Amino acid sequence: MFDFIKKLFSPAPQVDLKQLIREGAFLVDVRTPAEFQSGNVKGSVNIPLDTIPRQLEKFKGKKSVIVFCRSGNRSSQAKTILQRAGISEVYNGGTWEQVKTLKA
Repeated sequence: MFDFIKKLFSPAPQVDLKQLIREGAFLVDVRTPAEFQSGNVKGSVNIPLDTIPRQLEKFKGKKSVIVFCRSGNRSSQAKTILQRAGISEVYNGGTWEQVKTLKA
């Protein structure tokens, strides 16, 4: 019982997103195409949140996936969808500007 409570209230392990990017993480911007065209992370792909369930094949076999958007909300939803689909190495990168900074 104690282990369950400990896991429930322990902080999530920290992941070095910059290192994952250096190692070739699959960078996915889940904003709309119009938002993506207005500014994006070089090398990222645009898979809008509402299309992810129909495009799961694009995520299969990737060592790690970093999803991001305008505020971090849609990327959080995308992470949940992907994890439920069996993709375990998926991380919420937050905003596209944050990921762009990490990639620089």
